[in-house]
Amino acid sequence: MKHEELLHRCFRCGWCKMPLNYADFNCPSYLQYRFESFTAGGRMWLIRAWQQGELKAGERLAQILFTCVTCKNCVQTCAMAGIREQLVEIFMAAKGELAEQGLVPPSVRDYLKAMQTHGNPYKRPDAERARWAEGLDLPRYSGQEYLFYVGDEGAFDELGIGMARSVARLLGKAGVDFGILGEAETSDGNDVRAAGEESLARALAENLTGKLNDLGVKKVVTLSPHAFNILKTDYPAWGGVFAVEHWSQVVARRVRALAPAGPSLAVTFHDPCYLGRWQGEYEAPRALLRAVPGLTLLEMPRSRQNALCCGGGGGNFFTDILGHGGDQAARVRVREAAETGAAVLAAACPLCLKMLDDAVKAEGLGDRLAVRDLATLLLAAR
Repeated sequence: MKHEELLHRCFRCGWCKMPLNYADFNCPSYLQYRFESFTAGGRMWLIRAWQQGELKAGERLAQILFTCVTCKNCVQTCAMAGIREQLVEIFMAAKGELAEQGLVPPSVRDYLKAMQTHGNPYKRPDAERARWAEGLDLPRYSGQEYLFYVGDEGAFDELGIGMARSVARLLGKAGVDFGILGEAETSDGNDVRAAGEESLARALAENLTGKLNDLGVKKVVTLSPHAFNILKTDYPAWGGVFAVEHWSQVVARRVRALAPAGPSLAVTFHDPCYLGRWQGEYEAPRALLRAVPGLTLLEMPRSRQNALCCGGGGGNFFTDILGHGGDQAARVRVREAAETGAAVLAAACPLCLKMLDDAVKAEGLGDRLAVRDLATLLLAAR
């Protein structure tokens, strides 16, 4: 297995399930199950035993490995230099090996099958990919400075569509020269790779890369931090020759002041894992929020590199393998957000937006806390 030589180096200190400030447990799967086997250290020892023939792979091992949501909290807190950088890569490689043996949980199997068959997890035809932009009069890409890439969630998810439309409007108001692919857009493959299917992820990436290179795209601005991550980190090795930014970075450079948001609007911001821990961007969304007069930014105890993941990464947004209940990461997160006294919880990722919105409903917090996508919040202050 890839990275097998590193497995023995984990000494199970337990730091991997905590944030750097030790505020609380920060591993979504450990929060849900409370067994050490669901932490990064536990997974490392189980994978080592499996690879050495001391443990037979089965449904339980598959459940433990596939509930990793690739949030990289363990990478942030691991004490072992030389191994911490590879932890999530090890877990993804182990998922891939389980998939080769046919040991994939049913919901993960269905997700990957949908990606192979339909090219998206919603099982929708590519002809519908442009519907999110109806009525916005957005140009198809024809050499503009940026290509705006919305991905599967921006094209097919109800809340994602709303976010995509708001971001497109915000880019226009900020004077960004951009075009879209519309029905020619295809999946980026980030969450497929996180689910262990690197060969499928690479096929999706090479398909999209070919289209962008043929069009001569030099700069891409993404809706989702997940797309931002794979296009920026992995696509160069798969033929991508374009620069990539998240929309918040592009807009933050162009917006210095916004109109008042209204009297004493208190907002807290949820850091997406693929924008923060994966790509190191914590400031751009906050700079945009601070540009709104009358808006007070209230930070949660766990923020920036210590942020608690919503639980939607690693494909869990589509597979739901992590499960539900009061210890679900998203529900823990919205309780934390409500305790700040903020009236609005802002999200800059379509997956986070949906996870947190559902969690507010499950927690019965709708009268205290509204989940809003960052772009829509900013548009209201223009």
